[in-house]
Amino acid sequence: MLPVPPVPRDDTLPVDPATEWALAARTGDPVAQAAFVRATQAEVWRFVAALVDPGTADDLTQETFLRAFRALPAFEGRSTVRTWLLGIARRTCADHLRTVVRQRRLGVRLAAQVLTSGPHPDPAGQVGAALLLDRLAPERREAFVLTQLLGLSYEHAAAVQEVPVGTIRSRVARARAELVDGVVSALAA
Repeated sequence: MLPVPPVPRDDTLPVDPATEWALAARTGDPVAQAAFVRATQAEVWRFVAALVDPGTADDLTQETFLRAFRALPAFEGRSTVRTWLLGIARRTCADHLRTVVRQRRLGVRLAAQVLTSGPHPDPAGQVGAALLLDRLAPERREAFVLTQLLGLSYEHAAAVQEVPVGTIRSRVARARAELVDGVVSALAA
């Protein structure tokens, strides 16, 4: 690995120790790398745990540092390492949440297929249930399926849909009302 040239700095600006360790770690110095992690790991973990669940925070903190070490040679110290590293942590969490949402949406689609494709005592009712679900607005259908069919808590459904819990509650309530109206209309016809 080629040595990284020193970054010209304005010596009048104080540099925090973590930034100094990061600048020293750019060359692959294991002592500086270890000190950099020790100086920043707890704060990164707390930030990540606030964005995702604490059970996932360890893995995402580790992923944050893997990404940071890959990008460390480009770090020039124009900002504090804290700002730079927390930006990496935020992007790591966003990537993780996007993946979770994609997986959950796939689960919702599969659950809806199972709900509407399994043995049903009345085949006409099976088609009717599928049609009623399909008529719901996508965000209401997803909230309903997540909470009522898959059994997720309102809090988890809110995390999946990236909305407040109150929004999930109102979407589910509206979905229920629309489904009841649809059943009443079908029975009246």
